[in-house]
Amino acid sequence: MREDGFIGAVEWAVAGRALPGQRVSGDRSVVLDAGGGSVLFAVLDGLGHGAAAADASDRAAQVLAENRAEPLDVLLLLCHRAMSDTRGAAVSLALFDSGDRVHWLGVGNVESRIVAAAPGQPAIRATALLSGGIVGYLLPPNLQPQTVPVRPGDLLLMSTDGITSSFADAVDLSKPTAEITAEILARHAKDTDDALVLAARHRGYPHPSQPIPSVKP
Repeated sequence: MREDGFIGAVEWAVAGRALPGQRVSGDRSVVLDAGGGSVLFAVLDGLGHGAAAADASDRAAQVLAENRAEPLDVLLLLCHRAMSDTRGAAVSLALFDSGDRVHWLGVGNVESRIVAAAPGQPAIRATALLSGGIVGYLLPPNLQPQTVPVRPGDLLLMSTDGITSSFADAVDLSKPTAEITAEILARHAKDTDDALVLAARHRGYPHPSQPIPSVKP
């Protein structure tokens, strides 16, 4: 599975695949225009693999699509309630706002980080602090979103645990996000799990094929 596109000034791409031998993946991504120039990204990793894991992730994806304008902590709580009769999932959310910031929140082991250009090789400027738990089964009592500044060209990377954690060291930031995610999946996906990686980058200007997002009062 590969998808990519632009929402306003944000370029994004996703690459993923099921555990070898399985027909369906329990890993999902969500990319939503949240209004007011904001873009919501989510990566969901249903517990285990196969159809039951996919069902948990699909349930969360539907909740996010229907409630995209809610705060991140509210979104996680809504996902938790909707997945109460599923296996549950690890869920990480990241919101690009219109003021060059990323707000993120995660429960479980879906990693999120900001990668920036630096002398020699890319540098990890920020890593989301994840809370233990399983959305749909055990949610931490205090969900506190974090906010980090981003500059045009900085890259948000979100990945499930089917991707080895060392991949960010060799990212070529000069490439489009579609090429970045395809290469990460090809080189760093584990043979023992579903795998998915999402990349998003604020270009600092809208893509020519996209309208400038309107800011609602």
